[in-house]
Amino acid sequence: MADPTRHTAHEGGEQPDIAALLARAAEGDARCWERLLDLYARRVFALAKSRCRNVDEAEEITQSVFVTVATKLGSGQYLEQGRFEAWLFRIAMNRVRDEMRRRKRQAEPTDPGAMPDRTDTPPEDTHPADRDFQALRRALATLSDRDREVIELRHHASMSFKQMADLLDEPIGTLLARHHRALAKVRKLLEDPSAAPESTSTNPATSPDHTR
Repeated sequence: MADPTRHTAHEGGEQPDIAALLARAAEGDARCWERLLDLYARRVFALAKSRCRNVDEAEEITQSVFVTVATKLGSGQYLEQGRFEAWLFRIAMNRVRDEMRRRKRQAEPTDPGAMPDRTDTPPEDTHPADRDFQALRRALATLSDRDREVIELRHHASMSFKQMADLLDEPIGTLLARHHRALAKVRKLLEDPSAAPESTSTNPATSPDHTR
């Protein structure tokens, strides 16, 4: 029987047996659990950090996600049916939404100097690469939550459109169109920042939550 913890030799090579990994991790196999973390933890962290913009909070969200996964696997609340990534990232997205709601509830006036990520104009001595990155984040912030999630799931969580379709319960064609549209908006704003609308984001509190 193949070792489910074995690393892929190269891109497109033999993939790990996720079902076997999950089954053995649920039984307490530490090597299989470490392999699951190796496969997914960085992607969950990247998704959380892209929205939180804070390393510590992204790490806390990532830990919370995998505690939930371990609990549900160990108690038999999750049965593998080829949709593990959709389930995992649904938990991650809900944790991120919870954090965004918490921030809104606790929002207080803050010294602008303590919030460099929200500065509209970067300092003149900022490195060009940093200015480009800040411009990209400002452009992404103008997208609706739905469009931004498509970008984040594709480019931060490294999900395929098929996996995204399973997660969001939307046709692949719809997601492809939204992804193309969202990227076009971002490109336009990077070329002409003055084209940014006043506000296009939806309230994350209205987004449906499916998994906790």
